[in-house]
Amino acid sequence: MNNSIDKITFRNLLATTTREKEDSYVVSELFTRYPSIQELLAVTEEELLQIRGIGNVKAKQIIAALQLARMNPCPIEQRFTIRSPQDAYDYLKDMQYLQQEHFVVLGLNTKNQIVFRETVFVGSLNASIVHPREVFNHLVRRSCASAIVGHNHPSGDVSPSMEDINVTKRLGEAGKMMGIEILDHIIVGHERYISLKEKGYL
Repeated sequence: MNNSIDKITFRNLLATTTREKEDSYVVSELFTRYPSIQELLAVTEEELLQIRGIGNVKAKQIIAALQLARMNPCPIEQRFTIRSPQDAYDYLKDMQYLQQEHFVVLGLNTKNQIVFRETVFVGSLNASIVHPREVFNHLVRRSCASAIVGHNHPSGDVSPSMEDINVTKRLGEAGKMMGIEILDHIIVGHERYISLKEKGYL
């Protein structure tokens, strides 16, 4: 009998343990930040406390649920592979509906498979705010080989601003120093996108 825990069961377990609805912000945010079961099982109490709506009590409840889930073997999950800018856009195009700019990092393994997706900044893009430290902290911690960054333009216009270009170049240079290549920067608009790699900014 296969007693491995799947995502639906895991989501239900987290919701029940934390007394949240399965589609609540807390449960949804957990699966957004840690899209695979393996990543969720590795989350720490300190990381949980950084999520809005999670205090000390709820963090301990979630850790307890994770400990329970570890008693069951996790199924092997299919990872999304990035082969082109179009693939990256397909993975990020849900951002076109956001009303504010969100800056997202996709960490990739050596096979260009997505290891994690993390929103590192919300608001107007600024090179002094989107600091390489925030981006590479997640990539180093999860031992990523490379990364793709992306953000949305709520206006729908995907034309890159000077700040977009500056952030791209800054992250590209930092990636060379860190040994974690920034493969692309995708700007998401309404049913369209632009690759700053294809435009020559990386």
